[in-house]
Amino acid sequence: MANISKREFDVLDLSGQKYLEWKVDALAHLKANGLEDTIEANKPSSAQDKAKAIIFLRHHLHESLKSEYLLVDDPKELWDNLQERYGHQKKVLLPKAQYDWINLRFQDFKSISDYNSAMFQITSKLKLCGQKVTDADMLEKTFSTMHISNMLLQQQYREKGFKKYSDLISVLLVAEQNNDLLMKNHNLRPTGSSPSIYGPSGHNIATESNATHSGTRRHFKRGNFSGHNNKSHRGYKRVERPYYKGKGKQKAHQTNRPTKTSVKTICYKCGMTGHWANKCRTAKHLVELFQASMNLNKGKNVEANYVNDTTPSLPKFDVSDFFMDDSIMDDAFATDQNNTK
Repeated sequence: MANISKREFDVLDLSGQKYLEWKVDALAHLKANGLEDTIEANKPSSAQDKAKAIIFLRHHLHESLKSEYLLVDDPKELWDNLQERYGHQKKVLLPKAQYDWINLRFQDFKSISDYNSAMFQITSKLKLCGQKVTDADMLEKTFSTMHISNMLLQQQYREKGFKKYSDLISVLLVAEQNNDLLMKNHNLRPTGSSPSIYGPSGHNIATESNATHSGTRRHFKRGNFSGHNNKSHRGYKRVERPYYKGKGKQKAHQTNRPTKTSVKTICYKCGMTGHWANKCRTAKHLVELFQASMNLNKGKNVEANYVNDTTPSLPKFDVSDFFMDDSIMDDAFATDQNNTK
């Protein structure tokens, strides 16, 4: 029972779109099991072989098709009924396959493998529909649809005189791999650079080393200094820095450094902080409420000046208003003298 439940290939559905593929698979498996005589005319076969063939065919049909041909117990009759029902698929698939063949171009594919796969898919459909495609047709299709920048290359391939399409594809695949390897080696490091500087991965080892050990590197400056036994040395002088021990002292040493001020990012669309307006993800209704409130506040807290059309009356002064009597001046002078004492 385990062998009966196992399917060798996909079942035939009601639409019959893959009837041609199903027919090829079913015929191949019947021949492998020695049951091909059960579906051919004028060839006798035993009842046991017919039973095996009908079980095999029904097992690879859709459930609806099984119910439609439930009373058919002869494999030859079932085979002919399916051929009569779905045999028109050749006429349906042929125009589409011919259209794909006409529009197949080598320059439209990014890799040789993709083009080769599309080529065999189209040619297999054409062969199923009864149209023959030769190696010469496939070679001409490949040469005539190359990009215009490969004009010299396709002429060289034509001169080699390939007779089989598979030989041309083998050469193209090898050339593609060599070109990829050449590009990788070229982009590995700049031209003329040493491998010891960039390493096998193409990264600058010296730059990465400086970035890694910049925190532990000692600080030196040029100048003359006295070394061991008060001998003068010319070169780099080590700068001695005070050693801080304990908590809080190191922070106190760094208080003279300018502190970084944090700048708040405010979104002018929603009024929230933490993001720019071009990256605002606030809900649309909240943005509309904020914009409406901003429009209402535009008319408030506006400075205004009072303007009156009538000219106000100004006080009139005379020259005598700016002079004082001598008695008043003497009293004011005496008062100032008393205050200064």
